[in-house]
Amino acid sequence: MEVVQSPITIGEALEAAVQSAGGKTLDLSDAAAIQAAEARATGSDIMIPGGIAITAQSAVIYNARVERDEDKIKLGDVLTNATAELPADKVVTKQDAEAVGSAELRSNTNLNQATQPGVVAASLNAAARLNENVNACK
Repeated sequence: MEVVQSPITIGEALEAAVQSAGGKTLDLSDAAAIQAAEARATGSDIMIPGGIAITAQSAVIYNARVERDEDKIKLGDVLTNATAELPADKVVTKQDAEAVGSAELRSNTNLNQATQPGVVAASLNAAARLNENVNACK
C-alpha cells in the first residue's frame, strides 16, 4: 500500500515551526517572516486586521516592554492555529520560502545569526523541499 503525501501549505509550515520552537520568544525577525508568509499565503501585501502578521508585530512591541522572559509572547502563542487563522493558504514553493527567509534575515538584529535561517524560514524551507519531492514523484 502506497502512502500518498499531500503538499504542505504555508499555514501548515508555520504550525510546524511551533513544533520545533514554539517556546521561543517572538522577535522582530520572526514577525517579519510571519508577515511575509501571510502575504505569500493570501497573495496580498496588506496585513489582515487581527491576522497573524499584526498579532506577531504587536507581540514584538509587547515583548520589548516586558522584563521577564517567561512573561513574553512566544512563537507558539501566535502560530499554533495559523492554518485556521489565515483567510487563504497555498502550497509552499521554493519562492515562498526564499521570500520569507529574506524578510527574516533583513529584520534580524542578532548579527551572530544573520546568516542562519530562523525558525519560521527553516520551516518553510523544509516544506518547500518536501513539496518539490512530492511533485517529482508524481
